Amino acid sequence: MSKVIVNNRKAQRDFFVLESIECGIELKGGEVKSLRAGRLTLDDSFARIDKNEVILYNAHISPYEQASYLNVEPKRPRRLLLHSSQISKLADKIAQRSFTLVPLKAYFNDRGFAKIELALCKGKKLYDRREDMKRKESDLEMRRILKGKKK
Repeated sequence: MSKVIVNNRKAQRDFFVLESIECGIELKGGEVKSLRAGRLTLDDSFARIDKNEVILYNAHISPYEQASYLNVEPKRPRRLLLHSSQISKLADKIAQRSFTLVPLKAYFNDRGFAKIELALCKGKKLYDRREDMKRKESDLEMRRILKGKKK
């Protein structure tokens, strides 16, 4: 029973998700308290592999007010915790094609640890996004019609 902190809906819209992996996140001080309060934004965030480490960039964790001088910068790069074998597999896949590592959601697992669902993604073109929007609108219209017939 995991508690979802935030979903990155922008990632679902802008990328084709090929595969996802659960990873931990290295946090400092009041960042955990801010996460428990739901003060995280994953919009425009991404991950890169640097020196056999996965680093998350542009994830904004608002400062925790009661932490005072112990607060850190809200958009600082944060290390994601993965096994070295997982990192090497991701690095191989990224090197082969133009894939991107994008966080899909952040949550607390059953044991209370903060986790990030990181996905290997390929960017969508504008026409792909338009096609998805048309498909969603037609599905919604079909549901409305079927709902009206049931009455």
